[in-house]
Amino acid sequence: MAVTKKDVLEWIKAFAQVIAENKEYLTELDAQIGDADHGANMDRGFRAVLEKLPNGEDVDIGKIMKTVGMTLLSKVGGAGGPLYSTIFMQAGMSIDGKDYFDLADWAKALEAATAGVVRLGKASPGDKTMVDALTPAVQALKDATEQGLSLGEGLKKSAEAAEEGMIATIPLVARKGRASYLGERSAGHQDPGATSTFMLLDTAAKVWANCS
Repeated sequence: MAVTKKDVLEWIKAFAQVIAENKEYLTELDAQIGDADHGANMDRGFRAVLEKLPNGEDVDIGKIMKTVGMTLLSKVGGAGGPLYSTIFMQAGMSIDGKDYFDLADWAKALEAATAGVVRLGKASPGDKTMVDALTPAVQALKDATEQGLSLGEGLKKSAEAAEEGMIATIPLVARKGRASYLGERSAGHQDPGATSTFMLLDTAAKVWANCS
C-alpha cells in the first residue's frame, strides 16, 4: 500500500479545512498559555498554502511538501511558522524525488521532521510542545513498520499515539516557548502546538486510510 502525490495533496487540503474549522479552538488553547494566535496564524498559513499548491505532473511529493514548508515560513507568524515549515521541509527532503511512499518511508520522513523540530526549538519530550505529540507518533510508525502492519493500521496507531501525547501535555509545566514564562501556571492546560500536530497526523490517517 502506498501514498501517491494525489493523496498527499488531498491530505494537505483536508488539513487546511480542519484548521479552518478549529482555528477558534486552537486560539482558545493558545490564549491560556501563549499569545492567543495559533489558530489564526495556522489558518492564514494554510489558506496561503492552498493557493500555492503545485498540481502539475512534473512535481514529486518532495516538491509538494517543500512548497508547503516555504509558504508556511513566509505566512505564519510566531513560533508556529518556522516549526511547521520545518516539519514539511524535512519530510519533503526525506521523500524527495518520490511519486509515492509506503509506511516505512513515512516513518523515516516524520522522524526527520521531528529531528528538525527538536533542533530548531531545542525541545525534548516533556517540555509541553509539539514534540510531545510528534515523538510517540514516530515511535508508533516505527513499531508498526517492524510489525509489518498495513499502511492504514500504522497511520491509525501513529495518530492515536499523537493524541495520547497531546493529552499528556495537560499536567506538564512548560519549559519552552511563550508558555514557559508562566512557570507552574502553565500546568493544567493542553498545548496548542501538540494539538494541531495531532490534527495533522489524524488527518493523514483518515485521508490515507484506504490508499492502495
